[in-house]
Amino acid sequence: MEQAVVSYIALGSNLDNPVQQVQQALLSIDQLSKTYLLAHSSLYQSAPMGPQDQPPYINAVAKIHTQLEPLELLDKLQAIENQQGRVRKQHWGARTIDLDIVLYDHTIMQTERLTLPHYGAKERDFVLLPLAEISPELVFPEGDSVSQALQSCVRYDLRKVSQ
Repeated sequence: MEQAVVSYIALGSNLDNPVQQVQQALLSIDQLSKTYLLAHSSLYQSAPMGPQDQPPYINAVAKIHTQLEPLELLDKLQAIENQQGRVRKQHWGARTIDLDIVLYDHTIMQTERLTLPHYGAKERDFVLLPLAEISPELVFPEGDSVSQALQSCVRYDLRKVSQ
């Protein structure tokens, strides 16, 4: 039997009913083979990163237990994005859903397709605050804690959304 690991997935949407898009993605993640949704954060609204001529984002973080390998998990998450109508037009542009692997156990890796931990996770409050909500004692593989990263990250006018 393959070893199961804990992984964290960042979710974001700002098109086609973003709250519903994030909720649907959470359901789809929970239905992945060899994967179990352990917890997810509240939903947060943030200003867009990059081009400002787009709607605000709805963000969350999911904590999963998975037996999928990192690239296999990435493929499954991209399939969910495609099912939910994700079109890749513009870097940091508007999207129906964005699913990023933030952490995969204590793995540090860099390939053409995937960098772990996620290259921008420690710089973005819309990832760190939801992450701290579900795993406040979490420490990144490089040794810094979520709370340390939160003290110096970029702020995107984050606010919790009532659900």
